[in-house]
Amino acid sequence: MSRLLAALVLLCAILLAPPAHAATTSPSATNGPGRGGGTVTYTQTNATFPNPERGFYHHNGDCDKDAFSLATLQGFRASQNISLVMCVFYLAEFKTSAISQAALTRFQNQLTTVRAAGLKAIVRFAYTESTTGDDATKTRVLAHLDQLAPYLKANSDVIEVVQAGLIGAWGEWYYTQNFGNEGTVTAADWANRKAVTDKLLSVLPSSRMIQVRTPKIKRTMYGTTALTPAQAYNSSAQARVGHHNDCFLASPDDYGTYENTAVEYPYLQAETAYLPMGGETCGANPPRSSCPTAMSEMSLFHWSYLNTDYHPDVINGWNTGGCLPEITRRLGYRFALRTGTYPSTATHGGALPVRLTIRNDGWAAPFNPRGVALVLRNTATSAVYRFPLNADPRLWLAGATATIDQSVTLPAGMPAGTYALLLDLPDPQLSSRPEYSIRLANDGVWEAATGYNNLLRSVTVN
Repeated sequence: MSRLLAALVLLCAILLAPPAHAATTSPSATNGPGRGGGTVTYTQTNATFPNPERGFYHHNGDCDKDAFSLATLQGFRASQNISLVMCVFYLAEFKTSAISQAALTRFQNQLTTVRAAGLKAIVRFAYTESTTGDDATKTRVLAHLDQLAPYLKANSDVIEVVQAGLIGAWGEWYYTQNFGNEGTVTAADWANRKAVTDKLLSVLPSSRMIQVRTPKIKRTMYGTTALTPAQAYNSSAQARVGHHNDCFLASPDDYGTYENTAVEYPYLQAETAYLPMGGETCGANPPRSSCPTAMSEMSLFHWSYLNTDYHPDVINGWNTGGCLPEITRRLGYRFALRTGTYPSTATHGGALPVRLTIRNDGWAAPFNPRGVALVLRNTATSAVYRFPLNADPRLWLAGATATIDQSVTLPAGMPAGTYALLLDLPDPQLSSRPEYSIRLANDGVWEAATGYNNLLRSVTVN
């Protein structure tokens, strides 16, 4: 009798044992969060979708006159996967006077509409569109920046970046009556230019960066040594002044953007790993403006954003050349989960270890602050528990894989139950707005209603 009982016990043990491959789950074969501990290998997607602070943008060069339409901005996101608009706000009426309250209110209204639509704005102020360079004096510009300060602060949540602007035609610093015209810039002119730039940095919240039009501008005002990884995000002027190129690929030197590519290319490549880079094309110039060089330089200089409206011949050339879909996907960051390792059970009051690997297949990293949190959501009650993780997506560099390996401590009073594991990458200033959270480039993980990325695994808390 005892032998029969032992045989039955052995048979039950064999039948109930998990298969040897149970530790690895393919999300594509999972309906909802998987149960049990182990490692998940995630499936990447080539889908195009909107993400905050990156990608193609639509241009409004008359932002001081043409009011944004909420429905139009919402359509950019919903039907074109565009999350950015540019607002070039001219102060032409105020070259010799204070900015009127009506103009300040118009600026506020524009950003209010951007916020309501779930987008962000690239902002530039300027005084003239004329190559006569009839801009404002340094004294007037500084006074205007004092007026703009509270509006920049109040709307920094939906300002991606501010281009230095203010000086010369279109705010591009070349044709100017007050700061050194057509490339003839004295030491006194450079001092005045730097005074304007320093003032803009001072009135803009320290969480936001600015961009200057050419590498020479920053190298002249803030030194010729490129920003180092150790200096990145330390709130200094050098760590907050990035770059924009508004004649990308138009000629060998991009119409004067570069003076010496042998020096400026390596400088810009190093700088832009941690600083914003973007702009627009301004004319077809094949083969330089064709797909191979365009993609090579966007990768080299870590481009985050690009004007979809101009120049149409260049954009159309990328479309016929077959590279436009890849450019659309890879501008800025593109984070994709590779693997995740999680326990099957945890104890309230105890540790929950997680290990995630995430690759950035985009051409840049985010340059504005971004949170990272592990979220546990009770599958029965939908109660949510958030656990900040010690990670900074700004350091998830282009072409590299980052690892999060951390234990979080569950609250002692956390109810027992089954909890889905999710990852949230929220905007610190817009954490209640899911459209401002980062979507990962994986199949079956994005929750549009919450802004969470489902890790396709659950844990039982006892």
